[in-house]
Amino acid sequence: MGFFHFLKEELTRVLQVNLSAISNYLDCKVRIMSPILQFWKFCFLEPVNFSSVSTQSFEPLKSHVEKKQENVVIDEKPKHKKTKRQTKEWRCIDNCFWIIGYLCATWWLLLFLCNFLPANLPGLKVAESPGTRLKNEGLNAYHPVVLVPGIVTGGLELWEGRPCSEGLFRKRLWGGSFAEIFKRPLCWLEHLSLDSETGLDPPGIRVRAVTGLVAADYFAPGYFIWAMLIENLAKNGYEQKNMYMASYDWRLSFQNTEIRDQSLSRLKRKIELLYVTNGFKKVVVVPHSMGVTYFLHFLKWVEAAPPVGGGGGPGWCAKHIKAIMNIGPAFLGVPKAVANMLSAEGKDVAFIRSMAPGLLDSETFGFQTLQHVMRVFRTWDSVVSLLPKGEETIWGDLNKSPEEENVCRSAKTQYLHSSPKENNGNETDPRRRIIQIKELAKYGRLVSFGKAASEIPSSKLSSIDPKEFMYESVPISSTPCEELLTEYDGMSRESIKRVAENKAYTARTLIDLLRFVAPKTMQRAEAHFSHGLAENLEDPKYSHYKYWSNPLETILPDAPEMEIFCSYGVGIPTERSYVYKMSPFDRCKSIPLQIDISADGSHNGCLSGGVNFVDGDESVPVVSAGFMCAKGWRGKTRFNPSGIATYVREYQHKPPASLLEGRGTESGAHVDILGNFALIEDVLRVAAGASGTELGGDRIYSGIMEMSERINIQL
Repeated sequence: MGFFHFLKEELTRVLQVNLSAISNYLDCKVRIMSPILQFWKFCFLEPVNFSSVSTQSFEPLKSHVEKKQENVVIDEKPKHKKTKRQTKEWRCIDNCFWIIGYLCATWWLLLFLCNFLPANLPGLKVAESPGTRLKNEGLNAYHPVVLVPGIVTGGLELWEGRPCSEGLFRKRLWGGSFAEIFKRPLCWLEHLSLDSETGLDPPGIRVRAVTGLVAADYFAPGYFIWAMLIENLAKNGYEQKNMYMASYDWRLSFQNTEIRDQSLSRLKRKIELLYVTNGFKKVVVVPHSMGVTYFLHFLKWVEAAPPVGGGGGPGWCAKHIKAIMNIGPAFLGVPKAVANMLSAEGKDVAFIRSMAPGLLDSETFGFQTLQHVMRVFRTWDSVVSLLPKGEETIWGDLNKSPEEENVCRSAKTQYLHSSPKENNGNETDPRRRIIQIKELAKYGRLVSFGKAASEIPSSKLSSIDPKEFMYESVPISSTPCEELLTEYDGMSRESIKRVAENKAYTARTLIDLLRFVAPKTMQRAEAHFSHGLAENLEDPKYSHYKYWSNPLETILPDAPEMEIFCSYGVGIPTERSYVYKMSPFDRCKSIPLQIDISADGSHNGCLSGGVNFVDGDESVPVVSAGFMCAKGWRGKTRFNPSGIATYVREYQHKPPASLLEGRGTESGAHVDILGNFALIEDVLRVAAGASGTELGGDRIYSGIMEMSERINIQL
């Protein structure tokens, strides 16, 4: 604490000198400032007791201080006699330094506990890392590994910008310290936005993906993404000659990453190089989150003919790829993307928005945070790629859904105490306990306006006419807004009320709603993505690249020896559908829709704060992550005619027991699962040559097999 004592004394001395001079000068020249200056003296110059401060008002402050000075008693006792030591009294500045001292002391204590306490103390012993353990077992690097990051987890850096970005050349705008958010927030948002017409670079701005393993090892200092997996791979002999991070600009549509940056071409050449330079060993690809559908797009692109495709030919995937280990796969989309499109919020943002509306989307403080975030989000085509796919067949209609028997409060205990079911086929334990409830949840209503609309019989809901949305004229000329911060500013509140009153939207009608509230965004993005379900995959239209990232509208490559894994966490409440309401704001620069956090309680206990929850990894519901491996691609189907083997590998979420465990080694959360030791071991074993059968086949904790059986789909 010597440094803090020295810093405190120096700062106090400087404040005393400067404040005394300022006070003396202004007392003579500007009498109106006297109360403020006396308050400064009171805090910084005059030692007073806190008890006296709490009982005195600021109005008679000056007389109080002067009276105190007059009553000071000077001890005139002989110097040879001991004087009684007076109690040191507190000042305002003492509080500041004590708070800083406590924070620093706590930080150093935590560092000490993490780095210097013996690892064998009870409760502090950390399990041996999979890389070290498997290396001791004789397992070494064999197949080259390619990592494919998902949305928002890869770093972005500035190559060209506007005058406000001076000094930021090749500095990270996304990932890293995020310091520029606080220094120049509007400039930062401007440079992260894409052109609203083309979905590419705005004029005068070039932001590009960071390259190399550092592109996505850490999202921010101390917050790992791929770092744990990279470290364990390195312990088994991997380095940059046999491991590659396929970074790309995750804001763009998948085909635009090739048009602007040639990202798909570079990935193709890198896989070919890894294959040749590592003894003609096939590559193990490990995509995460949205990177799963990005690589699915790549599988079609690489074998398609130029100029649209990569020209690899029909046998390219069979020749170069051993296995695809999809982690946290968002194959069929995520409902979170719907909330982001409608109101730029999720469950956490909705709570803050309701509790402190002026903080996020009001002009009270001039922030308009959500409006700026929405404007940026709606320039990213990748957000549209995450909208639910498969329409009502996958996500349910107004009356039923695959998760209809989900019971949150009972299921939580069931998830935590269930045991895995491992097998090499399609069957699961038929004795699995299913909790019966009186009334089935209506998860198929992805967006309901009002809690009643989420529960009442479908016959009592207002009918939805898609043509009303598609041909609705937007009265931009009649709006009083001088500047259109979001697309909502160009709409009348009456037209928005018409599509909201007593209505519920399924995955099919939801697309029409989004086309209405975000017309420019959807028109631009739907040229690159599709969210339907193919009836006839032989139709020539499915050769267009906009279908390649939808597993229900594309065919897997002819690669019968390849394996596909769906690896994801379970046991965490995950957003599935929303209850919305009209926002109370009725003016420019406000978002007229918001999640109704007052909507709480339901028959199955899964509705909380306007959000219905199901089992998942906190971001991706189980049905989206596991259906394709559990049923859609299982065996020879029209989506998988060559019969590529598929495996469902679930990881039961177990939160860390203490702060010393960090984010845990058994987490099933969407990002934290990349540090899950069991998942890392699976990746290492497959990279060392193991097959899915040798891993143990399927490992299932959730009801994915039962959900898949409820989905009536032509295979």
